[in-house]
Amino acid sequence: MKLLAAATAFLLAATAAGADPIEGVWQTQPDEGAFAYVTIAPCGSAFCGTISRTFKDKSEYKSPNIGRQIVIDMAAQGGGNYEGKVWRPANNKVYQGKASVAGDRMSLSGCVAGGLLCKSQNWVRIQ
Repeated sequence: MKLLAAATAFLLAATAAGADPIEGVWQTQPDEGAFAYVTIAPCGSAFCGTISRTFKDKSEYKSPNIGRQIVIDMAAQGGGNYEGKVWRPANNKVYQGKASVAGDRMSLSGCVAGGLLCKSQNWVRIQ
């Protein structure tokens, strides 16, 4: 019985991993002349993205934001859609977040007013 439960848990985890294409390294859209590489990986039952490299005017530089979470607790909603929170370094604010992944492209939105007003960025998977 324990073996069956372990096998079922493994299959469910493998299926969830295959259905969650948000994992990987993504290049953000430039925001006020700067962009970053964000590594998205599981964190608990959701996904979190941490700034791993930063660039300004196409040159790499050591931003104080390296190591900070920019995608927070994004939970899979099915069909490549996610909901959680996003942090915008330019104004140091956290917003309700939505992400939609299609292949190597992701549309990431930060929203206010219960999701009525959103600002989006398009990210590209680089790894």
